[in-house]
Amino acid sequence: MLRAGVIGATGYTGAVLLSILLGHPDAKITLITSNTYRGKKISEVFPLFRGRLDATLEATDEDYRGACDVYFLCLPHGVSARAAKGLYDGRALIVDLAADFRFEDCALYEKTYAAHPASELLPQAVYGLPEIYREKLSGARLIGNPGCYPTSAILALFPLLKGGLADGRIFIDSKSGVSGAGRETKLGNLFCEVAEGFRAYGVGSHRHEPEIRKELVKLADVTVTFVPHLLPMNRGILTTVYGSLRKYVPTGKLLDVYREAYRDAPFVRVLDEGAYPDTRFVRFSNYCDIGIKTFEDGRFILICAIDNLVKGASGQAVQNMNVALGLDETHGLTFLPQFP
Repeated sequence: MLRAGVIGATGYTGAVLLSILLGHPDAKITLITSNTYRGKKISEVFPLFRGRLDATLEATDEDYRGACDVYFLCLPHGVSARAAKGLYDGRALIVDLAADFRFEDCALYEKTYAAHPASELLPQAVYGLPEIYREKLSGARLIGNPGCYPTSAILALFPLLKGGLADGRIFIDSKSGVSGAGRETKLGNLFCEVAEGFRAYGVGSHRHEPEIRKELVKLADVTVTFVPHLLPMNRGILTTVYGSLRKYVPTGKLLDVYREAYRDAPFVRVLDEGAYPDTRFVRFSNYCDIGIKTFEDGRFILICAIDNLVKGASGQAVQNMNVALGLDETHGLTFLPQFP
């Protein structure tokens, strides 16, 4: 049984990770930390864990090297890299849910975020999108879990661009629930600031655009425009991608391309022609639903739905652990979306 530690367990991603790990057949939670709530039981902070997990939260900034077989870092950018530096020994697996190990290019990371506190570890890191990097993830000991928006955008575009079917300008329009901003108290996330409204934010400056771009340009010569929006709902991402095909491909044939590309991807569901994703049908799950429409004049529309806290964060982190450690990729993640 793997000893699992969640470093920074009292944010949204930490709480979701704990919920998933409690149902994992190969892992046991042996360490949970929080500087804010250290000394308290996790079931006091999140009453949903009553009777299932009553462990006491330890201080985050202690030395836990060697205490676990796998560490999940649910910490702010920069703080996470410093924690990884203290924990990394080449034996235990570290899955970082911040952005600190998503970029191979340190200069690009520093342009997007800040000075990197552990740049010497970047060559050891693997970008944790299992549907694309499964072989590289096998045996990895440091994984940069992708951002939620990049997960939806890259999975939507990967088969199309890999097949050389489109290039040129790509427009990515993403809409997310408020939990994507984290659990910290922020004025813009208060109920009265969000309810009954719908707005774009981070236009031309969102930190996920460089992450999306650096992955897509590996596949094709494309120009990426990304605009995120905030929806007045708790969770979920709906991403719609627009662009042009090199030559017309009927919707049905392009769907076949996607089904073949994701044939061995247990959590990607390519919908039938005329059906399109709805965030309601991926909520609380690790599934990614993709729908497609093409037009005779060469335009295409791709629509992708994920749960930002599961496939966009904590579920994907567990999926990465499974792949890296040679476990069944679906272990702990077979729960269905919850409806209504």
